[in-house]
Amino acid sequence: MYDLAIMNGNVYTPEGWKKTNIYVKEGRIAKLDIEKYEADDYVDATDLEVLPGIIDPHVHFELAVGNHRSVDDFHTGSISAAYGGVTSFIDFLDPVSHHSDLEKAYEKRLALAQKSVVDYMFHATLANPQGDLEAFVKNMKQLGIDTLKVFTTYSETERRTSDEAILTLLSLTKIYDFMLLVHVENDDLIHHDATFTHADLSKSRPSISETIEALKLAEFTRRTGGSMYMVHLSSGRTLEALKNYYPKLINTQFFIESCPQYFTFNHDRLQDDLGHLFTMAPPLRSESERLLLHRLVNEVYTIGTDHCSFMATQKAVPTLAELPLGVAGVEHALPVMRAHFGDGVLDKMTRHVAEVHRLRRKGQLHEGYDADIIIVDPSFEEPVSDHHGATDHTIYKDVPQKGKVISTMVRGRFVMRRRQFLGTHGSLIKGRRS
Repeated sequence: MYDLAIMNGNVYTPEGWKKTNIYVKEGRIAKLDIEKYEADDYVDATDLEVLPGIIDPHVHFELAVGNHRSVDDFHTGSISAAYGGVTSFIDFLDPVSHHSDLEKAYEKRLALAQKSVVDYMFHATLANPQGDLEAFVKNMKQLGIDTLKVFTTYSETERRTSDEAILTLLSLTKIYDFMLLVHVENDDLIHHDATFTHADLSKSRPSISETIEALKLAEFTRRTGGSMYMVHLSSGRTLEALKNYYPKLINTQFFIESCPQYFTFNHDRLQDDLGHLFTMAPPLRSESERLLLHRLVNEVYTIGTDHCSFMATQKAVPTLAELPLGVAGVEHALPVMRAHFGDGVLDKMTRHVAEVHRLRRKGQLHEGYDADIIIVDPSFEEPVSDHHGATDHTIYKDVPQKGKVISTMVRGRFVMRRRQFLGTHGSLIKGRRS
């Protein structure tokens, strides 16, 4: 007897699409089989798609940004995620500079995350490191965290990590088996001007700052033999340069994440009356860079949203210096990206994320894996019209989408069923301890 059977669906398996049934027992996928077996609950998925739950590797819930705080907490943000088919996400610990502060940052974030209705995980974050880097990595691994984020910019807020420290950390990735995540912009090429408004964001953070820094970091990765993951690549020119100069490194040692906003909008939106709503770091790029990113999408390994939501009034400020950078996206990533690329994005939002960030038993519909399952109506093609997060707007309003998530299940329990939120409690996903 199984706990649940999802019947007659078009199932996305590691081998491709199959017409089969999925049987769930004690939170795991127990069997994929065309035969009918007894179960306590049956779900008819005729004419529907059955997919592994989406894993968002890059969100910022309850994030302090200057004098602002992102409005989606772990509860509202995870509800929005569930409506978008996201069954797991990875947030970030608050940045710390010394290994002695890491556990406190972890406990603080863990307490906030208890409100999540889907599963969650954390990246450690290092800012302007002051202590022993090896001790930091050891403490991180003891906490069950396998990923560490640093910044190559934000020197004005003391978050920048030096090239020397990055080289050391890359060498340590080989010894301690972790992934170094990097926010990639050249700090010297970012322009701060008190008179800049939101319309000047691309001037403040030019595309060349990303490209130059990405090439330098790729060379660091090649030289050390380490492992690096570039978060939120924004420009097709950056991706083209990486492909031209480091083709063997891409997605073997130097992994590339990009976001739906960079495939969907260009920097002309910053000049609109509502341009302030489209502000993020790195910013939207030119139309030619957006189209080039489309052409090179196969070189992108994962899709994250960099979800960091604010109210419209928080972003309606006179100067760029006052403006909190970030947009909501966790709910609309799957249907928007499928409208762009069809099934080609599915592995980038599931299996690839699980592999590179080590979410065990997630990212695939396979026997023994967690029953993180979403059911999608593939016939739905209406543009985005609503959202379920705490913010009062979405930049994806009226954007084309392909498919609609009907039901979302985490470890065999429905969080959302037939578009009705049922509620449950997510669990912490831990990496391997050293």
